[in-house]
Amino acid sequence: MKKGKIVVISGPSGCGKGTVIARLLEMDASFKLSVSMTTRAPRPGEANGREYYFVSKEEFEKRIDIGDLLEYTNYNGNYYGTPKKEMYAMQAEGITVLLDIEVEGADNVRKAAPENLMTIFLAPPSLDELRKRLTGRATETADVIEKRLMRANEELKEQHKYDHIVVNDDLEETIQTVYHLIKE
Repeated sequence: MKKGKIVVISGPSGCGKGTVIARLLEMDASFKLSVSMTTRAPRPGEANGREYYFVSKEEFEKRIDIGDLLEYTNYNGNYYGTPKKEMYAMQAEGITVLLDIEVEGADNVRKAAPENLMTIFLAPPSLDELRKRLTGRATETADVIEKRLMRANEELKEQHKYDHIVVNDDLEETIQTVYHLIKE
């Protein structure tokens, strides 16, 4: 059986990664999300094991120590990481595994050099539009939004490292573009 692709989708917080990935999963049953682990608190509507595995800082650090994570990073004071056992099992079954991870995590995945890796950077049309999106979510304080915007500036400087860059200025077009890149 042919190994599935591992597709890293990165971009600043608020650029639409979660929405694009959710639609990709609806469009193609051969796509599965590698559920990341995090120490941040769940947002309204999120469920443990669906959007993330929500764990304590101590549990996360234990996973680091035993080598259970393909990559991990500390983003705005919270750990995020990719459990490798589940991801490699899906890939071995021929599944296209989608990873929703930050720029630093993508660098770490590239260093781990898994087979059949593709990287896609999802960019906002502008920082002003990104600010509107983050504010519109109404899930973070103004201080957190400012931190995310500063981080977005840094992340945008890293987009050249990706195989593909897609500007999310039209959601339906963005979804179709990403889908066709993956299916190539």
